[in-house]
Amino acid sequence: MHSMTIEKAASACGGRLVNCAAPDTPLGAAVIDSRKVQPGDLFAAYRGEKTDGHRFVRAAEEKGAVCALCETLPEDAQGPVILVENVQTALEAIAESYRKTLSIPVVGVTGSVGKTTGKEMVAAVLSRRFRVLKTEGNHNNQIGVPMTISRIEPEHEAAVVEMGISDFGEMRGLARIARPTVALFTVIGRAHLEFLHDLEGVMRAKTEMLEYLPDDGVILLNGDDAMLRTLQSRQRQLRFGMGEDCDVRALEPALLPDGSTRCRIVCGQRQIEAKIPAYGLQMVYAALEGAAAGIALGLTDEEIEQGIAAFRNVGRRSNLENTGLVTLLDDSYNANPDSMRCGVDSLSELPGRHVCVLADMRELGGDSPRLHRELGAYVREKGTDLLLCYGEMSACMAEGAGDIARHYPSREALLEELPKLLRPGDSVLVKASLSMGIGAVAEAIRGWKTL
Repeated sequence: MHSMTIEKAASACGGRLVNCAAPDTPLGAAVIDSRKVQPGDLFAAYRGEKTDGHRFVRAAEEKGAVCALCETLPEDAQGPVILVENVQTALEAIAESYRKTLSIPVVGVTGSVGKTTGKEMVAAVLSRRFRVLKTEGNHNNQIGVPMTISRIEPEHEAAVVEMGISDFGEMRGLARIARPTVALFTVIGRAHLEFLHDLEGVMRAKTEMLEYLPDDGVILLNGDDAMLRTLQSRQRQLRFGMGEDCDVRALEPALLPDGSTRCRIVCGQRQIEAKIPAYGLQMVYAALEGAAAGIALGLTDEEIEQGIAAFRNVGRRSNLENTGLVTLLDDSYNANPDSMRCGVDSLSELPGRHVCVLADMRELGGDSPRLHRELGAYVREKGTDLLLCYGEMSACMAEGAGDIARHYPSREALLEELPKLLRPGDSVLVKASLSMGIGAVAEAIRGWKTL
């Protein structure tokens, strides 16, 4: 935060500054883990369920933190401390104040599916022209967004900020901090229904971002999404998708045996050959998102093509690999009904017998049994040969799939049977909500030498 001094930070959040001999000292990034502090950083002492950041203020100082943001004064603190009633709201206020001093384009990325992949693709494309700061990992919440904004430095010419929410009002708070100049909406899908109730609720919550998008801002939206197509706005819209009425359109999508995806992207007279080094039909949409952002910010076709080719997936998202025994589609990072269907669609394009290893989708509220049952029916409709699943709600998934399904009471029970059920040459999708720990299943499959 090159233009934010200790004194300005205290003023921005209404805090009381103590132990400070040099209030005009500039601040670096905001950090909540004392182990990751770099010289010049602001250490935010969060109180969590398992630990209290106030215990690590001195450790942060020893690592080079020039100031700490605290709710009480630690006894061993030797450097400057900004005392506030609530560290979270204070950090938000500091980041919001700092963002107002910046004039670079900021792309805010949200949606029910594909936020992190879209963020990575947009950053890869924009990096062909600009020095880009992007959200680390999926730090996209009320803590992560202020931290991301705090990392913007003078050398950065653009920022890509992932913004994730689970309830009403949260996006409004994130947008007030990030103040995007470009808003990207991936999909309005069935995620966090426990809190947002239905698709209309998801749409309403996500589009709170537009309250802080300037009139000359640009909205990039999925024109194939039934909800997003209805969006009315005062800002210019650029629609991407495969439909004929989309401004940025993908033609001839193809999933290739080497684990890559290709398509041709057209926008008016522009023709962009997209070669995506990742597997899945959803990667076509990620390429469209990158292309739309590039077009909105003035990149050439060549820059967009190079950026898409430079994309690298993060985490356990649509990772395709040949283990020597089976073709493994490891998409175990997270899941909801829409992303599950995307995974099943991608599996159906692979050779060999098709096996889905799935588990529960979380935070779906009262509709969870129905949505799991419908997913099971979809797995069957796509010609899947075998569905193996575990988890309470996945019993409904197995019910929907009928005689191709086997349900297990636990992950361990499934793992015990799995080597007996897979065959050499199978293609296997592994996917569930992160809390189900299904990544262990993918790791086990990778480690097998024989079946």
